Formats: sequence, C-alpha cells, structure tokens
Amino acid sequence: MGTLTGVYLYRDAKMFPGSLRGRNQVASLADLHERGVSRDAAHWRTNRSRVIRAHRGAYLLGPTEPDLLDRIRAALAVSPANAVVGFHTAAALLGFGVIPASSVHIVVPAGGLFPHRRGIRVHQSVVPIGEPVMRLGIACTPAARTAIDLARTTHRPLALSILDAALANGACDAAALEREVALHNALSGVRQARAVVALADPRAQCSQESHLRLVVHDSGLRGFEPQVPVYDEAGVIRYYVDLGDSRHRVAAEYDGASHLNRDRLRDDLARHNWLESAGWRMRYFTDRDLYTRPDDIVRVLRTALYGH
Repeated sequence: MGTLTGVYLYRDAKMFPGSLRGRNQVASLADLHERGVSRDAAHWRTNRSRVIRAHRGAYLLGPTEPDLLDRIRAALAVSPANAVVGFHTAAALLGFGVIPASSVHIVVPAGGLFPHRRGIRVHQSVVPIGEPVMRLGIACTPAARTAIDLARTTHRPLALSILDAALANGACDAAALEREVALHNALSGVRQARAVVALADPRAQCSQESHLRLVVHDSGLRGFEPQVPVYDEAGVIRYYVDLGDSRHRVAAEYDGASHLNRDRLRDDLARHNWLESAGWRMRYFTDRDLYTRPDDIVRVLRTALYGH
C-alpha cells in the first residue's frame, strides 16, 4: 500500500514526493452508508479490493492502489485535529525520506490520548511542534525538526543518511539543524544527534556514501571528503570521487549493483584507468564490506595512505 522502501539515492528521495498522486478518497462507514453501501457490502468490497479498509472507521475508495499520500490522509482522518505528520513520513514528503517505513508516523503534543491503530505510529512530543509546513496538502513537522527527530531515534549510520539527504536536497541548512538540536537537549538520543549534525555534509549523494564516510571517520583517518573533484591538465573537472583524500590522492568508492550494467562497466573501467594514471589510488568497497567487515575498509585505506 504505497510503503516507502529502499530509497538510497538522495536525488531519488527528492523526486519521490512528485510521484505521489493520492487518487483515492477517504470515507467513513457513514459516508459509505450515504452512498448506499451497507456494512456487509463494505466488508464484501473490501475483501475484493474495491474498497480498502485503511483503519477502523476509515476506508479508501478509488480505482488505483493507494500510495503513501492516500495512506497519510486515511491516518489523519482518524487522528486528533492537532496531529501532524512527522519522522519517516514527513521526511518522505519533504524530500529526504531515505529510511524505509511501513507505518504512517504522526506527531501529537504530549499528554493527549490516541487510540492504537495498526499502521499508525504515534509520537507524543514534549518539544513544541511549532508551525507545521504544508506538503501536498499535508501538515508536516518542519524539515530541521523532522531530521533531528530521526537523528535522535534511529541507528547512527541511518541518522547521518537522513541529515546528509536533508542538506543535499535543500530541505534545510546546517544552521537550522544546529538550532533545532539545541531544542532537544533534555531528550534521549540528543548526544548522537548533536554528533551527526557536526558530521553532516550536503555533498554526499547516497546512503552508502554517507555510511562509508562514517566508517572512515570513526577509524580516525582524516582528510577524506565526499565528492572530491579531479581536474585534467586543462584545469577542467574530469571526474568526482565518492570519498577522497586530495593530499594523498587516495579514494574510497562504494561499488553498488548499478555498476553491473555492461555499458556502465565500460565507463567505470575508463574512469578507473584515467584516475589511476592521474596518480589516484582507487579503492572500491561493496555492501558486504560496508556492513559486515568495516575493519577491512580501514585496513585497506590505511595501507593505501601509509603503506602499512
């Protein structure tokens, strides 16, 4: 039902809201009765996907499979009037949703009652929500607030991905993140959020690049920066390297599945040969290296830098 899953390229996350159509109509059981659809008929049609029961008392009517925008509208229909979309769901609408989520995330002020409903994750906020921003007709927590909420509550590499994507896609700037994290000082996870705010960089292009940068940073190796330009003899940028140390001319690159395409492989080989001829020592890492053996990444880069 329109779950946002597996968006790793930051440009794809930025484009994702433009793919949402929200073509289904939200209706209550009373609305169905007004249309001449009885409770039994509603259940009958639900079982045959003509009417989708999104939540108890909220149905989606329409000719297409509901997308995230449909699901958000259905969730808000059964939420308190002061609820806004936040966390993973707001990030998706604001163009930096790089963390998969199966539920619609709703933020309400602390102390209010909210009935448990499958498919809705409720966050009670002790920090004032402030003025929400509107995206596709949906009230969302502001971009910096959304990013810090996630940076506090998600696994550290994912937190950095969120902040990098928010900066890369222009949802907010570093100053806004710094101001926002200061408002969360008393909350759990704020130490992690503060640390990843200091590391966030708008030059990163995908989650794996951000995670690779974090592995290198945690190792104590310094001098590596994302998307370093490499110039030819005429002073024209010929290529960018994912993560590069310009002083030592060592580059660390994430090698993903897209590189298996034959034409892409030819381009990659030509790029590799040119960079090597220009004095760069290119080192490539896969998801297996990144997520199961990060110590090998550090060892390989340290050897490329210092020969041991």
